[in-house]
Amino acid sequence: MDRIDAMRVFTRVLERQSFTKAAEDLNIARSTVTDVVKRLEKRIGVVLLERTTRQVTPTIDGEAFYRRCLSIIQDVDDAETVFSGAKPKGGLRVDVHGTLARHFLMPKLPQFLTAYPDIELYMSEGDRFSDVIREGIDCVIRVGTPKVEDLVSKQIVLLEEVTVASSEYLRLFGTPASIKDLKTHKIVGFRATGSSVATPLEFCIEGTIKTVSPKISLTVNAAESLVAAARLGLGIIQVPRYHVQSDIKNGTLIPILENYPPTPSPVSILYPRNRQHASRVKVFIDWLETVFLDT
Repeated sequence: MDRIDAMRVFTRVLERQSFTKAAEDLNIARSTVTDVVKRLEKRIGVVLLERTTRQVTPTIDGEAFYRRCLSIIQDVDDAETVFSGAKPKGGLRVDVHGTLARHFLMPKLPQFLTAYPDIELYMSEGDRFSDVIREGIDCVIRVGTPKVEDLVSKQIVLLEEVTVASSEYLRLFGTPASIKDLKTHKIVGFRATGSSVATPLEFCIEGTIKTVSPKISLTVNAAESLVAAARLGLGIIQVPRYHVQSDIKNGTLIPILENYPPTPSPVSILYPRNRQHASRVKVFIDWLETVFLDT
């Protein structure tokens, strides 16, 4: 194994904080990973990683060497891609909300995989960030503008939001004609992971954003449950229009307060700084922008 490949092994061990997980990612034996790191430490004459029974952590020298390795690996990858004309290849791990994946990404995913047949895409579904770097995730797609330390964030689209309720709910409680009418209504609350309170309803009134927090009948933390509760007549909800477009079309959910539109929801892609110039991440982001641009 040459020096560049050894650096790739070392950086993956550090990111995953595990020899076993790094070996699985790189599809090589764990013993090979261990041997590569030991030889690397012996060659440069410093201890790079502290090993315990639970995890692997970098030493001060290991952190510094890791940053240098990333720079070297990225330069080599970019140079090979530019001068060889080769298309990006290798594993690409993406984490995305399930509804976003199924509505926007999946229908056009065959085009991406046809254009880049040597990229091995792994797509997971989630609504939290956990430790993106340690889990080896290359980029995360989320609704909103989350600020996460050590992650670069780029907004790629604004999604139209809509306020809806079921026909049965409106039959029982009436249709609100103004924001003030919401005082006598109920909503299904949505509490994002990591938040201690439900998100209030938001309306744009003459360029000013107004938030309203009516009585909550039920609080959930998943988009699918939020829409399901609204279909059952448990209250008013606000969601991206695409998520309930079929319900609106068949009359299961009815748009209300259309003169007071909710603020649109941004969709952002986030990725570790060390993935910023990776060619496989760059082409995926470029493709993702076209996916949402065509919607």
